[in-house]
Formats: sequence, C-alpha cells, structure tokens
Amino acid sequence: MSEHSKQPVANEAYFRFYAELNDFLPHDKVRRTFPYRFKGNPSIKDPIEAIGVPHTEVDLIIVNTVSVGFGYRLQNGDYVSVYPVFENIDISPVIKLRKEPLRKTAFILDVHLGKLAKILRMLGFDAEYRNDYHDHEIIQKSLKENRIILTRDRRLLHAKVVTHGYCIRSENPAEQLREVLNRFDLPLQIQPFKRCTMCNCELEKIEKSKIVHRLEPKTILYYNEFSICPGCDRIYWKGSHYEKLKEQLELFC
Repeated sequence: MSEHSKQPVANEAYFRFYAELNDFLPHDKVRRTFPYRFKGNPSIKDPIEAIGVPHTEVDLIIVNTVSVGFGYRLQNGDYVSVYPVFENIDISPVIKLRKEPLRKTAFILDVHLGKLAKILRMLGFDAEYRNDYHDHEIIQKSLKENRIILTRDRRLLHAKVVTHGYCIRSENPAEQLREVLNRFDLPLQIQPFKRCTMCNCELEKIEKSKIVHRLEPKTILYYNEFSICPGCDRIYWKGSHYEKLKEQLELFC
C-alpha cells in the first residue's frame, strides 16, 4: 500500500447561502450552489465559518431537506442550505440555532461605530460604546448584559461564545442605522430623546428651579421643561436644536 493511499479521503458537500449571507462570500460563491471539500465529519458550524459566514448571522440550516443544528456532523454528498436570522418571522417548526430574539433590545458597539452609537441613543436605544473597548471586553459585556454585538469586524462574531451579533455592512452612519432598524425590526421601539447621547444613561425630568443657575438667560426666558442625565449631569431641553435633530432622525428612518 502506497503512502498516498493511506491519506484520508476528502469528502465533498454542496453549500448554498441565502439572502444577506451572500455579503460574506467571495464572488464565485454568491447566490449559487458550490462544492466544499472536507476530511472527517466536522460539525456543520465549522465549515460555515471556514467559508466566511459568522455563526451569529445564521438561524436556519437545512441538510438534505431536514432542519439541523450546529452540532450536525457533515457527511459526504450532503446538500446544505443556510439562511439568515429571522427576527420577525415565526419558523418555530424548524430548529432555530439560538434562543428567542432579545426583545429587550440592547446593543454594544465596537470601536469603529461611535457615530452609530450616538444615533441609536438619540432614538432611545440602549447602546453601550467606548472607543477603547477590546474585543474580549465587548464579548464579556455582551454575555453578561444580554447585549447584541454590532461590529464591522466579522472576526469578532466568530467567537464561539457569542450568541447575538450583527456585522454592519455599510460605512455610512445613516445606512448603518437603517441596517440595524431593519435587521432587528425596531421602528416601533423608537423613543427619541430618551437617553443621553454622551453616556447612554436614561434621562430624568428635573424642575427648572433646581438647575436655573446653570442656564443661559435666553434659555431661562424661553424654556421651562428640562431633563438631566444622572450619569454625566448634562442638561437637555427642547431648544432650537430639537427640531433640527427631529429632521435628522426622519432622514435616518
């Protein structure tokens, strides 16, 4: 028996990825069935990520017409269809690959998404962000506080412990916002000007008399309703900037 004949025989399965999962694929694999060669019987999660798709983007896998989980062992000749996360479609008869969507929506954003974090806060969403977070800190905080990771770095979503995350495609903040609102079905959850855009704390109403010494004369004259951030002590009121912000938000949404 030759040395060549002792080598493990490579198996071949056939994959197709659907909808936005194609964003992660090289051009020759987009929207088409393609072969994938492998040795042994790896769990199906491994080839999906080896092809380039983070597991957090996947919610349904069909192998030979049967729904399977990430633990399924890939077999020679398998036909695999991989679908993205369905946040607002009931697919309960098949195997969903994570727990129910996080209905108390809270995010943590990587260091490249500071502008998006500010916009999300303007809309009232809990958006944790610091420009000095390391990847392991983002992952730990995501797990501890049930936060969805938003990132431009798909490698961050390849971590096995990550359960909820989304890879932002666009570099434009307005388009990034539209991605997030559509991906997580959020328009009905928008509550503008509920949070501090600087530190993410929920604003609290405060009597004018308690902060009048901190206000400019024209502000004292024309405005009577104020909120304060319990985190950074920043004062908010519906001044001339308020209508401009509303117009910006309408463009984003």
